[in-house]
Amino acid sequence: MSNDLFAPRIPEEVANKRPLADRLRPQTLAEVTGQAHLTGEDGVLRRMIEAGSLGSMIFWGPPGTGKTTVARLLSGEAGLAFEQISAIFSGVADLKKVFEAARLRRMDGRQTLLFVDEIHRFNRAQQDSFLPVMEDGTVILVGATTENPSFELNAALLSRARVLTFSSHDEESLEELLRRAETVEGKPLPLTDDARASLIRMADGDGRSVLTLAEEVWRAARKDELFDPDMLVKIVQRRAPVYDKAQDGHYNLISALHKSVRGSDPDAALYYLARMFDAGEDPLYLGRRLVRMAVEDIGLADPQALVICNAAKDAYDYLGSPEGELALAQACVYLATAPKSNAVYTAFKAATQAAKQNGSLLPPKHILNAPTKLMRTEGYGDGYRYDHDEPDAFSGQNYFPEKMGRQTFYDPPERGFEREIRKRLDWWSKLRKERGER
Repeated sequence: MSNDLFAPRIPEEVANKRPLADRLRPQTLAEVTGQAHLTGEDGVLRRMIEAGSLGSMIFWGPPGTGKTTVARLLSGEAGLAFEQISAIFSGVADLKKVFEAARLRRMDGRQTLLFVDEIHRFNRAQQDSFLPVMEDGTVILVGATTENPSFELNAALLSRARVLTFSSHDEESLEELLRRAETVEGKPLPLTDDARASLIRMADGDGRSVLTLAEEVWRAARKDELFDPDMLVKIVQRRAPVYDKAQDGHYNLISALHKSVRGSDPDAALYYLARMFDAGEDPLYLGRRLVRMAVEDIGLADPQALVICNAAKDAYDYLGSPEGELALAQACVYLATAPKSNAVYTAFKAATQAAKQNGSLLPPKHILNAPTKLMRTEGYGDGYRYDHDEPDAFSGQNYFPEKMGRQTFYDPPERGFEREIRKRLDWWSKLRKERGER
């Protein structure tokens, strides 16, 4: 920030009208709540600062978890110049200006921490432009994203930056933010205990959201007025994810729905689905969860489950409420009565673990294309057998990297359609042994 003595001063009464979330912004890493694994005594970032060695990082996490604040504090505690840009509003020309300013600072002996919000919004070429300035130390890049970096960022960029995960605030962390807000405002929130718990649940793990909601409550409250949960909903115009007087929470009920489907109990599944509809839950959220159940708990035991759930979600989107709810209810009953299998879910987790453990092994050369003379000389494509030309359209070749050898991840059960898949796999295994795997 500028230290210009002639810069206009903001009157105190105006400064105090800043949004509560801005006024409560932490001034040190120690004041950051909800991210102890990063900023706490033994947190990753705390250790980096103590070691005097910061590297480029990607901050991955949901909104309102402090990614921007932590980046700014990190630059201050490490003695770095801080630059901030947003991938939504910046282009190549803006990046060039930032890089040039960072180079000039570096010539003066000061390094720059460049914070890039929504970094996943940059295209591949724009992401590549960061690589030279990261490699030569011109900038320490800190990118923030709400999207999975593995899917949205270049492999080259990821290989030069450490991914740090920011967690949604838990109830304890949000309660701490409310206590701080009450200290700053000099008065308690005019809420009953149940209403306070509802407000925390409304925030859904977002620290900025819980402070914004608190501001709305203070603005609306008359002298000596105390809001209960029903009045709170009217004031902030947001339905609390609390579905009955027993205070069963949003996550408890979605868990109950999921487990009822998994346990093949259509009546219980419909009951929990109806409770969430009645409470005002977003039907498209429930549609997405039904799709998740189709791939996690039914899988290939009934391949139509995913098709039906997607169709139900689209039907709701097309019909709206209340007609669209029936399509989701139909999908819910279909899932609950379908044969169950988590074989693909389990196989994918095992394959993912194997991929991480074995590194970047080259596939066997016989299944690689050889578009150049050099590659043909190196043996690429040698010995490949075109399966359609083989007996039973099956060559029995090995497709795993040679250092790994054949692996088995997918083990379909004798249920539903996977009974047929099991027969096919057993048949191919028999042929593979008879013909000798290559």
